Order: sequence, then C-alpha cells, then structure tokens
Amino acid sequence: MAEAAVRYLRSGKALSVEALPRPELRCVGEDERAPVGPAEFRRVLGEFATGVTVITAPGTPPAGFACQSFSSLSLDPPLVAFMVGRASTTWPRIARAGVFCVNVLSADQDRLCRAFAVSGADKFAGVAHDPAPASGSPRLAGTLAWIDCTIHAVHTGGDHLIVVGRVDALGTDGGDAPLLFHRGRFL
Repeated sequence: MAEAAVRYLRSGKALSVEALPRPELRCVGEDERAPVGPAEFRRVLGEFATGVTVITAPGTPPAGFACQSFSSLSLDPPLVAFMVGRASTTWPRIARAGVFCVNVLSADQDRLCRAFAVSGADKFAGVAHDPAPASGSPRLAGTLAWIDCTIHAVHTGGDHLIVVGRVDALGTDGGDAPLLFHRGRFL
C-alpha cells in the first residue's frame, strides 16, 4: 500500500488535500489547570531513554547546547528535528546562523554533555572540533555521528520550539555505543 502511495505521489498527478483548520490560539486561563502536572510528566517521561546530542552553530564565539530531544523526521527530503526551550539563550544565535550541526555523543562523552548543558560558560574551551563541510558549524571530535543542516522550519510547541533541519551532509566517526539519558542520569 505504501509503495503505491509513493508511486502515485511521484507521478506528479494533482493531489487535493484540504488543510485542517488552524487551531484557536489562546492563553491558558488562571482558572484552568493542566491535566498533568510538570513533576509527574517529567517522572513518567523519564522512563523513556533518549540519546544525547550537542547542537552547534558557527559564530564568534560558536554556539552550542546539549539536547536530548532530537529525532529523524523524513527520508525524502532528508529532515531532522530537535526541540529547544523558548527561554534558551543559545537558540537565538543558532537561528541567526541559519545552520546547525547535530553531534551524536558517544557513551564516554557525559562530561562533554555537562559542559554544553550550562548557561553562560565558554562551552568550547578545550573542546576539539572542526568545521562541518556544508555549514561550517562545529563538528565535535569523538562523537558517534554528525548531521550538518540548514534550518528548514520552526514551529511552536508549548514552552519549546520545534526546529526542523534539512540535512546537507552527514557522517559517522565510529565508536561503540551512544550516550543515553534515563531517569535523570546518564547510562
């Protein structure tokens, strides 16, 4: 069934799809409460182990932050996504650059992750890196993989932004295992 759909879409025939109506945007009222509290949300979602990445962008100085909310999104075209808090002080620098590199951390890079998780420090001090081939974003040494991207779209998602990147180049650097985060700690 999926193969037939792909053949149809690639045939160039007109496809009529009605867009869904835009949701009503409004602020949550003082008398409304979230159906799930933040502490319980964090506790339950902490059961899902995630890989850990560092998102970087070129600049003087370069920008970077630790990110565990990263995902592949599409094969055709090749797209990835990451989520970043709206209050991030690093995100505006990445947005201005218009490009970024996702660095997939290896199991022994928990110290590197912690360095990129702090705010206000020189995160690149003593960190070996070279420019990614398409964007020039810092490609960190010793990572399992890197994905070099151009910002394709940004969507709102509650207190976060959903950043979609078009993949321009990527590669693996070897390594045995990824750095994982589970129940508030590294595995």
